[in-house]
Amino acid sequence: MTIERLTDLIDPAKTPRLVVKVGSSLLVGKDGKPRREWLESLAEEIAEARARGQQVVVVSSGAIALGAARLGLAKGGRGSLSEAQAAAAVGQIALGGLWSELLGKVGITAAQLLVTLEDLDDRRRYLNASATIGKLLEAGAVPVINENDSVATEEIRFGDNDRLAARAAQAARADAVALLSDVDGLYDRDPAEEGASLLGRVEGVTAEIHAMASGSSSSGMGSGGMTSKLQAAEIAERAGIALAIFNGTQERPISRAMSEGIGTLFLPRRNDGALKSWLGGRQRMEGVIVVDAGCAKALAKGGSLLATGITEVEGEFGRGAAVGVRDVQGKPLAQGLVEYGSAEISRIKGHRSDELANLLGYAPRSAVIHRDQLVLL
Repeated sequence: MTIERLTDLIDPAKTPRLVVKVGSSLLVGKDGKPRREWLESLAEEIAEARARGQQVVVVSSGAIALGAARLGLAKGGRGSLSEAQAAAAVGQIALGGLWSELLGKVGITAAQLLVTLEDLDDRRRYLNASATIGKLLEAGAVPVINENDSVATEEIRFGDNDRLAARAAQAARADAVALLSDVDGLYDRDPAEEGASLLGRVEGVTAEIHAMASGSSSSGMGSGGMTSKLQAAEIAERAGIALAIFNGTQERPISRAMSEGIGTLFLPRRNDGALKSWLGGRQRMEGVIVVDAGCAKALAKGGSLLATGITEVEGEFGRGAAVGVRDVQGKPLAQGLVEYGSAEISRIKGHRSDELANLLGYAPRSAVIHRDQLVLL
């Protein structure tokens, strides 16, 4: 059974496993304190979902905002990286305790998972996280996931919990993601403009869809905007996971969105296998391979990446590294795991397969990136 409409997110037959993402502006008030009544109503909705037979994973922001208020830091704790890390260290304790208390009141055990970008970009650590989430759900707990901002750096971080929610959904093998936002969904233009229309359903995030997004966050408290939500939708849709954006500012936000049908549902484009889903969701690449037009067409038809179509190699990396593939105009085409290091690829780029043995000094592999290790973007 496939998800086709917003209300399918509360149907246990179509959405047996749901990820709910809560942003900072929803969880924390302007005074830096938790919005307890709102959170209590959400906890009740999570309990109702479980009573229907659904499993729920929560991706929760709010640690930096809570910690900044307790430490008296300006700019919500985002004035510098060190301030954000310090605020997160204090706020994570408060955030974990808050979810434990609220879910405990409705008879649910909460479990906290703090992850970094590297935890989900590294294959082995990703599988460990996936196994942990699966065991917690099996045991009846609700995993509450957040980025470990106390150790994340500017260069190695998700940057917002929208993309983390999509990656967590992959790891959890979830059927759908609900991003609770401070807007009703995706509009065809800036919602502040006259005549802006809410899109109820999107089948594939295209360049035109990206052009509709505003990168701003109305609260100023969080780090994400509509652009990050569309990036999350792209990660989800390649993995066969539906993603919905709807307004979470009112109490019982899930029930409101479902009863009124207000929100934007992004339908999956395809259902990549486990390895390709993980690879397609990776945010950090170790290098880039630039290919010519002929190679780009071959990749689009499901072919492997061969040396003859490579025009340039960027970065230094070894065999097995995850790299991006783009065309000569700079358009991202794919991501994959290479069979050669960057030095070897530089040596064989542009050459036919029958020439590679002489260039390498050993029998060549079947491809620079085999199609089984390649995911199209």
